[in-house]
Amino acid sequence: MAATAVRYLRSAGAPTAAEALPRPALRAVRDDERMPVDPGEFRRVLGHFASGVTIVTALDEDGPAGFACQSFASLSLDPPLIAFMVARTSTTWPRIARAGRFCVNILGAEQGGLCRAFAVSGADKFAGVSWTPAPSTGSPRLPDAPAWIDCEIAAVHTGGDHLIVVGRVESLGATEEADPLLFHRGRFGRFAG
Repeated sequence: MAATAVRYLRSAGAPTAAEALPRPALRAVRDDERMPVDPGEFRRVLGHFASGVTIVTALDEDGPAGFACQSFASLSLDPPLIAFMVARTSTTWPRIARAGRFCVNILGAEQGGLCRAFAVSGADKFAGVSWTPAPSTGSPRLPDAPAWIDCEIAAVHTGGDHLIVVGRVESLGATEEADPLLFHRGRFGRFAG
């Protein structure tokens, strides 16, 4: 919805809020520059941060689409906003962007297999997966997910090789008795205790 409004304002010649903000100077990385840290070391160190795991889904003209996502966070209470990050190379993201809405399915401790199925690029991720439409957007709600958050896309920002997607929460729900699926140092896990 927001992207449609921005496109209309631009086509009409009206300034948009994004165009009014000062833009940082951009430049290409020179051949003699090197990354400040080794990418492998970056991944290894940040792998020590345990995170929950989600599957972000949408429904477009071609049917259901979705991908596994561990970079998800709450952003604001008023208005209710969430954020997730997606690689610019994602083949699923353009479908979700076109839909303009999505559902974040927060996975439970027993859903590692479902997460792996949605982490595969180019596969029919919904093969054999039942789903129900989320109440506000119709995006796929996955079975047995302990929590879900139904959203409209509010903004998309660049962040290096990823995009930062902000969603405005339209509806949500959760079950109280479910343990989360955790991801830590390249493996799935759960709370012990």
